[in-house]
Amino acid sequence: MNKAIYIAASEANSGKSMLSLGLMQLLLRKKPKVGYFRPIIDNPKGNSKDNHINTVLNFFNLKSNYDDCYAFTRSELITMLNNDKEDEVINLIIEKYKKLEEENDFVVVEGTDFSDHGAIIEMDLNVLIAKNLGIPVIIVSGGVKKTLDEFIQSLRLTYDSFVNKDVQVIAVVANKVQEENIDIVLKEVGYNLPKSVSVNAIPINKRLNNPTIKEFLKEINAKVLFGEEFLNNTTGDLKVGAMQLSHFLHHLTDDSVVVTPADRSDILLGTLQANISSNYPSISGIILTGGIELNPSIIKLIEGLEKIVPILWVKEGTFGITSRLGAVRSHIYAENIDKIKMSINIFEKYIDVTALNEKLTSYKGTEVLTPRMFQYNLLKRAREERKHIVLPEGNDDRILITASQLQKSDVVKLTLLGKRVNIEASVKRLNISFDFEKTEIINPIDSDYFQDFSNTLYELRKHKGLSPAMAEDLMADVSYFGTMMVYKGIADGMVSGAAHTTQHTIKPALQFVKTKPGFSVVSSIFFMCLEDRVSVFGDCAINPNPSAEELAEIAISSADSSIAFGINPKIAMLSYSSGSSGKGEDVETVRKATEIIKEKRPDLKVEGPIQYDAAVDPSVGKKKLPNSEVAGQANVLIFPDLNTGNNTYKAVQRETGALAIGPMLQGLNKPVNDLSRGCTVDDIFNTVILTAIQAQE
Repeated sequence: MNKAIYIAASEANSGKSMLSLGLMQLLLRKKPKVGYFRPIIDNPKGNSKDNHINTVLNFFNLKSNYDDCYAFTRSELITMLNNDKEDEVINLIIEKYKKLEEENDFVVVEGTDFSDHGAIIEMDLNVLIAKNLGIPVIIVSGGVKKTLDEFIQSLRLTYDSFVNKDVQVIAVVANKVQEENIDIVLKEVGYNLPKSVSVNAIPINKRLNNPTIKEFLKEINAKVLFGEEFLNNTTGDLKVGAMQLSHFLHHLTDDSVVVTPADRSDILLGTLQANISSNYPSISGIILTGGIELNPSIIKLIEGLEKIVPILWVKEGTFGITSRLGAVRSHIYAENIDKIKMSINIFEKYIDVTALNEKLTSYKGTEVLTPRMFQYNLLKRAREERKHIVLPEGNDDRILITASQLQKSDVVKLTLLGKRVNIEASVKRLNISFDFEKTEIINPIDSDYFQDFSNTLYELRKHKGLSPAMAEDLMADVSYFGTMMVYKGIADGMVSGAAHTTQHTIKPALQFVKTKPGFSVVSSIFFMCLEDRVSVFGDCAINPNPSAEELAEIAISSADSSIAFGINPKIAMLSYSSGSSGKGEDVETVRKATEIIKEKRPDLKVEGPIQYDAAVDPSVGKKKLPNSEVAGQANVLIFPDLNTGNNTYKAVQRETGALAIGPMLQGLNKPVNDLSRGCTVDDIFNTVILTAIQAQE
């Protein structure tokens, strides 16, 4: 069920704050708790808070902590990106968002402001964030100073940027459109977008679009002489008082701001008089320039007026002040209740609230799980129930570095096998932090468990001709000792293979941990974290030439594993032929395996035989198997033999930079997982997390 919406602008000054306020009001009428999140905020000035967050939290009386409502300031973001830490950026954004998602019934996520970055970089960032959060998008685009063609082209470009990355856009808002052009904009935008997208248009509103006197005050650092209680007055045009009063009065317009030197008492007093006259427009404020002090008699006269406007005083000259004021952007801030209410009223008047609400509630979420969200979910699940994992290869540097990182993450309890003195020396040489109080170090031969483990192994394997002495020799091996810890329930799972072969790692598990009831074969899968999705590859590590029955069992196990890890399986039984076109023993094995799966598990979506390109490429899949539910969108890919599977996963990993998490073994009574001898620290870390989650089941 969808629990959030992402508001994305197509450029600066699009007016997305108005949309955020309207959505908050709409959602709070239906849901008790609504959160607000801005992944990136502008750099705060001094100790000030982000205006958007502060406004929403205060007006809607939200209970969220301010620091929980954003992930990075703009300068922090730029530093991270310049240091190639994009993964860390997205990971923290996901973590912050997920916290709000858990605490609320719905979350409004507001994208970046296009303040500093180039438009392309900023757009890519918004697409990346929305994609990884897995939430739909509303696009808001401003129509100021654009032709209709330019506006539609800009909006379509933004729309395509999201949908090309499989991010669903549920609505677009054409904002700041001339009132007389509303109907034509709705018609033309609707014509250029799919019918499934809700199209809305909002006319430009000067009172909402123009800054307030308070915003002018902040920009020019002025002194308030009079009318401090009216600083929230919305401004109109700037009027420079340099001509004679009789001529100047004709230039006054509603809500105008008069800028004049402080020694022009005639302009000052004449403007104040015009403001209270029914024959002239009401102004919003006066700014006195040049740093000249007002005469006491003028001050006394103004103090006696019943109707007053803000009067600001600055040292800077008229020309400089006017230029600076012309560049001030309007913002909606917490103290300006009138603008907030106006924004909500405009939203409710011009947005098709019924259609938007229906799309928000009917959106079922995307089936595409991004690698970063997948890894976040793994860590979250592992923390829910900390499990005890044994790492037999305590003398391997990669294992020690991983153990140090796992200690900091506090997601599992660890035991390392090896001599403590050797491990201490390696930790010192590697210069890593390592808490020996948190992680148990066991040397198998010296362990209190050794004799009991040896006796147990003898009893389990004596029918195979194993003697007590042979049992002791085997138990001195770290793979046997670690596996026995799992068998005895002292540890919940084991990860090994960084310095040993696959056979060395899993042979003890096959001998006495054995397979689960109903399983005839132990198989493996890799979670392949590609650029924008996670796919499951099986079997790439264990079975050289599985029969049709074994291949079917591998596929069913892989589908069940994918479900357990949050992936809705669409199984592709891979071959060198798609559909009924190919013949040969290998193709027939895959075809038979596919039929077995359909018979045993009719709930699973499966296609086979099918070629790799037809399985993962929508355009190829549609051509080769147009009626398939799997072709072009497969996420569980079952290889016909170990030769194909092992080479394919390594080719994909090396050529695309994909992260391969695994192999994770399937079918054992208790989790024992094998590493590649070429594994990295990240590989070990992720495999330990997988093993801990397996142990929870």
